[in-house]
Amino acid sequence: MKQNVGGIERVIRIVLGLAIIGAGVMYASWWGAIGAMLVVTGLIGWCPPYAMMGMNTCKTKQA
Repeated sequence: MKQNVGGIERVIRIVLGLAIIGAGVMYASWWGAIGAMLVVTGLIGWCPPYAMMGMNTCKTKQA
């Protein structure tokens, strides 16, 4: 899998995901599952919907 999620977006996904998981646990809601997906995509740096749409937020290396 080629990474398609950039550095700043990865941090945002992880922080937001953890906040959503916390809210899901606090209110006994299914929102925690969405938060978990954000955390996982932030950790691995690959987002399936981005891949399907051909999007990429990673910076490209200049040779």
